[in-house]
Amino acid sequence: MASKKTSTFYLTERLTCTDGNPVTATIDLGAYVDVADRQSVAIEEVDFIFQGTTASTELAASTGANNTIFAQISDLNRGGTIQFADDRALVASGSCHINDNNGQYNNADMYPDVFGARDGVRLVVNDQLYLTAQSTGVASGQSVNITVRVKAHVASLKSADWMAIAIQSTAADN
Repeated sequence: MASKKTSTFYLTERLTCTDGNPVTATIDLGAYVDVADRQSVAIEEVDFIFQGTTASTELAASTGANNTIFAQISDLNRGGTIQFADDRALVASGSCHINDNNGQYNNADMYPDVFGARDGVRLVVNDQLYLTAQSTGVASGQSVNITVRVKAHVASLKSADWMAIAIQSTAADN
């Protein structure tokens, strides 16, 4: 279906939560996606890294006793809201649960979107990736940083495959 045009590269973006409201950012794919050449971005992996106010601040010190941090990346703009896992535009989702009262920490990364692809990648034909993060609580004067690292390469598609992905992406907008 897709032929690899480049070596693997990484796209990175950081979001900073300072209160309980969602924060958003984008990763521009315009330099990699080309409609005329049927080029897409093939996402191999997505990692979410949760950190405190500074790179060395303990996460529980930045969040308080009990907190959940959500992070998602999608190929359609969902208006800065956390989506359910059945959203077709969802590329990856991660969360970090902190129960400092009991000394329990739990990270959950979910990469749901290979959808049976033979080469195990998520093909994106849109020119942006949309990131949303939310922390249910942030300690006073602190912040929570979520870094998203996307491992990807540029892939060339056959015309029929390009159209199928473009139609699926448009249908996911509903």
